[in-house]
Amino acid sequence: METKEKNSKTGPTTNPKAEISKGIENHKKAAAHFEAAAKSHLEAANHHEVGNHENAAKCTVEAHGHACLAHEAQKEDVKHHALNN
Repeated sequence: METKEKNSKTGPTTNPKAEISKGIENHKKAAAHFEAAAKSHLEAANHHEVGNHENAAKCTVEAHGHACLAHEAQKEDVKHHALNN
């Protein structure tokens, strides 16, 4: 949730510190999920190499979930930058 400050000339404006904090959290969240997705993809590859295709499939689905969550955090950050530029 963004924090608003009152500006007597233009009405409410966004709080720069709150916006920066939100951006930092979005970047960290995206990075953590991208790292988890990469780890799951590597695990899937390892499972495939030893012929355990069922576990590879599970890791692939997990990787996809993390990638989706990472993209959501990334979209939020892009919105934040688009609205503030």
